[in-house]
Amino acid sequence: MNATLHELHRPLGSTGLNISPLGLGTVKLGRDQGVKYPSGFAIPDDAQARQLLALARDLGINLIDTAPAYGVSEERLGPLLAGQRDEWVIVSKVGEQFENGQSRFDFSAAHTRFSVERSLKRLRTDRIELVLVHSDGNDLDILQHAEVYQALAELKREGKILGYGLSGKTVDGGLLALQQGDCAMVTYNLNEQAERPVLDYAAAHGKGILIKKALASGHACLKPGEDPVRRSFELLFSHPGVSGAIIGTINLQHLTANVRTAAAVLTGN
Repeated sequence: MNATLHELHRPLGSTGLNISPLGLGTVKLGRDQGVKYPSGFAIPDDAQARQLLALARDLGINLIDTAPAYGVSEERLGPLLAGQRDEWVIVSKVGEQFENGQSRFDFSAAHTRFSVERSLKRLRTDRIELVLVHSDGNDLDILQHAEVYQALAELKREGKILGYGLSGKTVDGGLLALQQGDCAMVTYNLNEQAERPVLDYAAAHGKGILIKKALASGHACLKPGEDPVRRSFELLFSHPGVSGAIIGTINLQHLTANVRTAAAVLTGN
């Protein structure tokens, strides 16, 4: 019997959402330029994308991560998730768009509302479970001086989104994002642990944490023969603040192996 994550779903902070400890990142469903991967890849066609999503569901994954900055990812997910919307917790973003090979940022209230309404249409849904601010790196400036968080709070009151937060790049940004919002997406892996204070704060205050770049190549610090994926998941899931980690793969074997390893770590096997 292959290990799955069905029995291992957990709360995303105090949002009321229950998520699988691994989520599927979908940048590779929509964008193949300006992405930081060691090797090139072909964007999957609809049949391949459908197969990937079906496997993710079978493995117990209910968390899916997308963004307007991921090319046509949202537009593709809308029809691909038809008939199974209630089985997924969708995370999307606001603030960054990727057009003509360039990122553009807009954190105004008007653009935030426009972006969420557009994502709802693209995803063919009446709500998005979690919307994160796609930071350009100036986390504190965005949260303190732009109107994006106020606009997201309003959209939450209207029921169009169920939670909001920041996908940021700094400790101070992550801490402020959690004080005022529901969730932070942070970089945390074998190589980079500077944002650990954000995880500590989340654990102490019942806030949600999603990990990005969970499997960044931190293999240099491993002993010979150690499994980098297992060591990565041991690091992540040993921290009580971590709700889930986003893994962006389009390789069915990698996805299955990642789930098997995460399940083993989470069940102490």
